[in-house]
Amino acid sequence: MNPRWEAVIGLEIHVQLATRSKLFSGAATAFGAAPNTQACAVDLALPGVLPVLNEAAVRMAIMFGLAIDGEIAPRSVFARKSYFYPDLPKGYQISQFELPIVARGTISIPLPDGGTRSVRVTRAHLEEDAGKSMHDGMSGCSGIDLNRAGTPLIEVVSEPDMRSALEAVAYMRHVHALVRYLGISDGNMQEGSFRCDANVSLRPLGEERLGTRTETKNLNSFRFVELAIEYEIARQQELLERGEKIRQETRLYDSDLNETRPLRSKEEAFDYRYFPDPDLLPVEIQPQWIEDIRRQLPELPHARCERLQHQYSLPKSDAALLTADRALADFFEETAGFPGVDARIAANWIIGELGGALNRFQLELGNSPVGPERLAGLLRRIADHTISGRIAKQVFETMWSGNAGADEIIAAQGLQQVTDAGLIEKLVLEVLAANTDQVEKYRAGKEKVLAFLVGQVMKLSDGKANPRQVSQVLLARLRGRS
Repeated sequence: MNPRWEAVIGLEIHVQLATRSKLFSGAATAFGAAPNTQACAVDLALPGVLPVLNEAAVRMAIMFGLAIDGEIAPRSVFARKSYFYPDLPKGYQISQFELPIVARGTISIPLPDGGTRSVRVTRAHLEEDAGKSMHDGMSGCSGIDLNRAGTPLIEVVSEPDMRSALEAVAYMRHVHALVRYLGISDGNMQEGSFRCDANVSLRPLGEERLGTRTETKNLNSFRFVELAIEYEIARQQELLERGEKIRQETRLYDSDLNETRPLRSKEEAFDYRYFPDPDLLPVEIQPQWIEDIRRQLPELPHARCERLQHQYSLPKSDAALLTADRALADFFEETAGFPGVDARIAANWIIGELGGALNRFQLELGNSPVGPERLAGLLRRIADHTISGRIAKQVFETMWSGNAGADEIIAAQGLQQVTDAGLIEKLVLEVLAANTDQVEKYRAGKEKVLAFLVGQVMKLSDGKANPRQVSQVLLARLRGRS
């Protein structure tokens, strides 16, 4: 982006709450049911039905508000937001407008320079989801699936405090991790449980007044959020530098073409005709209930990251990666808790080898063939020098494709590390004799040659020699000691 411009970004994140029933009815919320099998009379807006508020959804909204140091409203009100789409059978959505349940929270996100940015959360309000229009395979028409109608959401609305696509993604990731830690949402973006709208505008650097914004709707992956915002920044910059004006409009992101397209103009504010829902009483929350919920909050990502650094002597980068997902942090702590396991080696293996294998096989952590106990068995054999790190990777691959433990595989394949001093001495002498030019380079001051020579010994031993012993013997020989 041209440095004379500054991007101004705010996000509206829609979080589907992990309740078993809907916000105002007893219908199920499970994903994947046959179309229109989880929509009851209330969801279909049949005559004479009345909504009944789901207490669990209110509790989850309070949990989120407390986790962002927000203000929990002692009295909040549900309103009717009127608009007419085929997937909205009532002709209005029950949401919160003037009096939301949560207001004025903050979320801190990391910046590339090592600092942090505080993003203000304007509000987080409860609302029901709409149904879903189905277009694929409908032969020129559309179908309507109302299973999702009435599913409880919180909409998390930020102030326009972010200045780049990367900051927006960092903020979205933080909210995603937070709702999963709290257990209030599964955060499954492919199933639509976590999605966002991105508001983007540009202004001259140093200008206080906001530029005209566009809203890009229904972004359901971190990558798409980044690409859509970057595209929109570039598009607006090009228009402004040509002397043209930005139209206030709603846009959609096309991931195939990597571009945003106009959906509808928003030159005039849409009149949703909000008014308090006459069928729902105001929600009044007693201070004691809030304090009870506060005491039951789990350890949150930032606090857990700090604890892992101190308790397990992990670098901040590793602790941050592990605590980005609650299941991953739990996996690490369970693995590191087994006797004989070095926590730092466990962190490296979980982030590196385990994470890589999960990506290759496109598996979620919960479906990993190697769990904490089996991984701990392998890490113990690294810590006590039974096997080298290189052999450990070979053992891990065998564990991944079967049920055997590390000890069983090591014994069956004869993979124990070679620690016999005489044999290691013999291997070192062979390597030195075959690489006299490298020996001379080392003795001339090129100490990086040592790593090459260690690698040659390890290769000669099929990776079984103890690398620490190999280094010690090599150094003694290179420095003229026997």
